[in-house]
Amino acid sequence: MINIIRKKFNRFKKQFLTIGTGLAFSAATLISSGVASAATGYTLFGDAQIVSPGNASPHAVQIRSDADPGFGGVSYNVPGGTTFADLDSLSTDFKPEADDLCVGGSPRFQIRVAETGPADSDPSGDNIFVYFGPDSASPPCIPGVWQNTTDLLDAAKLVDTSQLGGTFYDPYPNALTNYGGLQVLGVSVVVDSSWAHPDNEQTFLIDNTDVDGKVYNYDQPADKDECKKGGWMNLIDADGNSFKNQGDCVSYVATGGRNPANG
Repeated sequence: MINIIRKKFNRFKKQFLTIGTGLAFSAATLISSGVASAATGYTLFGDAQIVSPGNASPHAVQIRSDADPGFGGVSYNVPGGTTFADLDSLSTDFKPEADDLCVGGSPRFQIRVAETGPADSDPSGDNIFVYFGPDSASPPCIPGVWQNTTDLLDAAKLVDTSQLGGTFYDPYPNALTNYGGLQVLGVSVVVDSSWAHPDNEQTFLIDNTDVDGKVYNYDQPADKDECKKGGWMNLIDADGNSFKNQGDCVSYVATGGRNPANG
């Protein structure tokens, strides 16, 4: 019993500390690396990168937790004024590395919400965590296999509202009743449990990520080099349009998506 309590405490501590640092680093990381353009609707932070292939698609995102920086993830644009109750769906295809597990609260979706109440002191808000795998009442994670989280904002799912004063296994309908009116400041996918693996490393691929009905397939070019050597033929712009040629693709990247594909 003591070991179980200790494991749960360590997991909670890790979740609390990581997001406090992880999202603080995200903006600076992307500004310096230029990994993803504003046109894609998402940004990568920590140890995350676009890779090929994806799940029956040209690209996916590889997210790794390793010794340095210890976390990685993707943050997604959310329209201003969106509340927790406004989010209708949250899911993604994912593939753990062959020797990796869903463990220690990772990987997970994080829904950053504005705080309320007299005890609140952090203007950046708190998180509602939604875990991949059994902790959310989803199917078990299978190493080395593409699978889907299923919709994590379903009535049968469990979410972690402990940062808001709720519980670790909070039924989604209950969370909606208590926190549905809170404004959403951001949504992200995070991997950060290298500490829970014997090799001190945890790597996942994600693809076809559904955030409130908008599906991210990571097939928009994040760098002009992806347009070269025929790469433009497998890429699309944020509206799903194909590129006419390499120059059309490069122009899209260089203008941050302001010049749409002309294919």
